[in-house]
Amino acid sequence: MIGKKCEAFVAVDELKYRKFLVKMLQERRKMQPVNAIHPAAHIAPDAAIGHGNFINAGVVIGQGAELGSHCMLHSRAVVEHACVIGDFVQLGVGALINAGVRIEEDAFIGSGVIVVSGVTIGKGARVGAGSVVISDVKAGQTVFGNPAMPVKA
Repeated sequence: MIGKKCEAFVAVDELKYRKFLVKMLQERRKMQPVNAIHPAAHIAPDAAIGHGNFINAGVVIGQGAELGSHCMLHSRAVVEHACVIGDFVQLGVGALINAGVRIEEDAFIGSGVIVVSGVTIGKGARVGAGSVVISDVKAGQTVFGNPAMPVKA
């Protein structure tokens, strides 16, 4: 019935499984997952939003921000003006993404993270909860702390 008589939304935190389900819906069911936007979220009228996003209570998306598809923005996350957020990005509870930040696809930003203006967070990067990001984070890199520093494996 999915895609024929009802809309679908993928609400899975685990990135690989979420990507698998989205791909299955698009290829087998020929449908695009819908956005799930809490009524208590605030999205600026000129913000651009893709498909299949989860936008929880208290989320704020500012003027001119761009949000890709299949992202998860948890309660009270803030995406300030002129930010660009790629596909399949996850923002934890209370994450604060300041103006002009770029977050590339598949990145994970933990709860309570602060990203200062103008920073770029690379594809597949991970930022630990409570971190303060003051400089660019390379693709695939994991950072943590105040200021956020690379974590050695």
